[in-house]
Amino acid sequence: MNNRQHHGRGTGRMEKSLADNDPRQTNADHRASALALVNTPDEAALLADIGARLDHGQGFAIATLNLDHVVKLRRDPTFARAYADQSHVVADGNPVVWLCHLAGRRDVRLVPGSELIAPLAALAAQKGVALAFLGSTEPVLRAAKTRLEADHPGLTVQACLAPPFGFDPEGAEADALLDRVAASGARICLLALGAPKQEVLAARGYARHPGIGFLSIGAGLDFIAGHQTRAPFWVRRVAMEWLWRMLTNPRRLARRYLDCALFLPGLTVAALSQRQGKRSEPPRN
Repeated sequence: MNNRQHHGRGTGRMEKSLADNDPRQTNADHRASALALVNTPDEAALLADIGARLDHGQGFAIATLNLDHVVKLRRDPTFARAYADQSHVVADGNPVVWLCHLAGRRDVRLVPGSELIAPLAALAAQKGVALAFLGSTEPVLRAAKTRLEADHPGLTVQACLAPPFGFDPEGAEADALLDRVAASGARICLLALGAPKQEVLAARGYARHPGIGFLSIGAGLDFIAGHQTRAPFWVRRVAMEWLWRMLTNPRRLARRYLDCALFLPGLTVAALSQRQGKRSEPPRN
């Protein structure tokens, strides 16, 4: 079994059902399969596998699952198919971590996408591979390039591509941008487009250029460039970043967090059911 099969197809039939948005699938089935998408438990495991892939000329596509994504997966078949085509999915958000623990997966740890940028840049510098940025705006990309190259000696950012407003991650323009990333010589591309565009583009890029790795990071480059402010460390430490974000941008985020809150009880039941199912499984020889 190769690496992509191990990481990208680890949930088998459940991923297919989720990706196909089967109308016969119950809400409980969906919630269980959404949690099962987390196939890489922590940052150390992720970086170890990414390092091995870089050594062997293999690409990847990394998605960071949070509650908002779980809600979107139920409503958007395109997003669900893109998630099923990621090679690695980590838990981005304490609720997802807690739910995985509740389901009996105690090895799952919090891996925020924005916090993967620095270790991935350090790994790229160590391996001598270049980065590319795709998304956000030209000033943000340039500022992030300057900061990361200064923080990680030997790192090179070969391409900074800011698509226009209304960019379609499934159109011909997307393919042209992905080809520009490949032509730049970059081996890792950070996608700063927001969900679901970045995950859709990551899946498309991974299929089109299997030697390149794609990481969806949302506003991660904006944080590095200083164009957006992340919650203070102490707020993140007590798992209240979601509240800090909502209070600083209620018009945009209040409805999103309400949807997540309404979805949470069902996810909790699904996680408990998964745990109970594991307990009732016969021992393996």
